[in-house]
Amino acid sequence: MVGKKKGFTLVELLIVVLILAALAAIAVPRIGASASNAKRKACDTNIDIMNGQIELYTANTGSPPSQLTDVTTDPNYFPDGAPECPFDASAYVLGANGHVTPHAH
Repeated sequence: MVGKKKGFTLVELLIVVLILAALAAIAVPRIGASASNAKRKACDTNIDIMNGQIELYTANTGSPPSQLTDVTTDPNYFPDGAPECPFDASAYVLGANGHVTPHAH
């Protein structure tokens, strides 16, 4: 055993790489699904916030807004600007019922 170098064999390195690849194959789709789920939840929260501000606008003015920009561009209701959908910035629409309608993602 004198003069033998210590190190990993090619087989040992391949086994480690295969194990890491298997773990990555399990983890990556879950991370992608989590990101999509987070975007969907953020969109739903934005819709709830906008509908709340529309109700406040209706209570203050006595009538619902004729278009969504009546509320979203008013700094009294959205001083930091209107929330945007993480999927599509122009996706929010004022429905016939006077509330922001959800859209397909």
